[in-house]
Amino acid sequence: STMSLDIQCEQLSDTRWTELLPLIQQCQVVRLDDCGLTEVRCQDMSSALRANPALTELDLRTNELGDAGVRLVLQALQGPTCTIQKLSLQNCCLTEAGCGVLPSMLRSVPSLRELHLSDNPLGDAGLKLLCEGLLNPQCHLEKLQLEYCNLTAASCEFLASVLRAKPDFKELIVSNNDLSEAGVRTLCQGLKDSACPLEALKLENCGVTAANCRDLCSAVASKTSLQALDLGSNRLGDAGLTELCQGLLRPSFRLRTLWLWECGITAEGCHELCRMLCSLESLRELSLAGNELGDAGAQLLCESLLAPGCRLESLWVKTCSLTAACCPLFSSVLAQNKCLLELQMSSNPLGDVGVQTLCQGLGQPGTVLRVLWLGDCDVSDVGCSSLASTLLANHSLRELDLSNNRMGDEGVRQLMGSLRQPGCALEQLVLYDIYWSEEMDNQLRALEEDKPSLRIIS
Repeated sequence: STMSLDIQCEQLSDTRWTELLPLIQQCQVVRLDDCGLTEVRCQDMSSALRANPALTELDLRTNELGDAGVRLVLQALQGPTCTIQKLSLQNCCLTEAGCGVLPSMLRSVPSLRELHLSDNPLGDAGLKLLCEGLLNPQCHLEKLQLEYCNLTAASCEFLASVLRAKPDFKELIVSNNDLSEAGVRTLCQGLKDSACPLEALKLENCGVTAANCRDLCSAVASKTSLQALDLGSNRLGDAGLTELCQGLLRPSFRLRTLWLWECGITAEGCHELCRMLCSLESLRELSLAGNELGDAGAQLLCESLLAPGCRLESLWVKTCSLTAACCPLFSSVLAQNKCLLELQMSSNPLGDVGVQTLCQGLGQPGTVLRVLWLGDCDVSDVGCSSLASTLLANHSLRELDLSNNRMGDEGVRQLMGSLRQPGCALEQLVLYDIYWSEEMDNQLRALEEDKPSLRIIS
């Protein structure tokens, strides 16, 4: 069995640190996440790491190691016995100045498969040094995370060369860098030229444009291995989305996750998206949050969810300008669809009427939905009354989020009445930003004590 040391959010005293050093020397997995580690601690750790031939994973995220601290850690991993496979230095204050040691480390640790460097201001110059190491034939890295690294289009040329040179590359995460249309095009060209079996590509908030959707399609055309594509927070618009969906409609495709939140999509773009939903049977998760789909877009989505080819398990339509008018359609989906397990509808003004309509579908026998989010949907005590009855009739629902709605003691009391019943299967109720009396608070805590299977989060 794997010996692991896993500590999170703990400021380590000198005594505690002295106790941990022998473990750092023995464990296969060492995770010290947000433990207040500094350059001084890295000096101690470096000899412990050198003496640990069993180490396969080291995670030092969210510690202010700085360039000097990171250098000590990377040098410690260059010993002949090191067989580390996964290294995370996310948010460790690594800058361009500290990247000089990356090429020799990547050259001398051929076992390394996964490297997380997100949340470090490497810049294009730091990334150039990283890629120098990645291009070495001794380096066999397969997964690289570089979110929030201050990269621009200039970095894409280097990343494209890495993709061309590494036939085993599986995962590239470069979200939240200002790559721009030109940078994304360069990256796509590298992907297109590469034989790598890419499984995940994440380009959220990278300045991807509608014009880039054609580049993306040709880049992933041969990548039947692709499982996750994240394009959230890019202005693709309906035209870009239409282009993208046509490209993803290949019979050999196995895409499971598609994130398109805040992409400037309207009901108009849903036509092509829905064609894809009906025929891409591998798709399991779709986020369209923060797009102005409106009830017209919702209607198209619900029609797809009722089509036999749709196998979607998770749908996010948070903040999509949906009203009570689309709830009869969603109600039919909840009653009839046998795949959808999670529905995120928060921040849409559904109101009590909308929620009561959803409850009609949820109350039918044989429903499968497990997680429902209705936060900030303008639900009052009246809507809670319907939900309370539904919780007794429904046997699939495990998690319900009603945060930031306008019910008070009466609504909460009705929900509690159902939660008390042994027949109620709900395991988690989330009630952030709801105001109730002290007496009600005591009753909620007592209910949690009486029913260990239930968590009430507020």
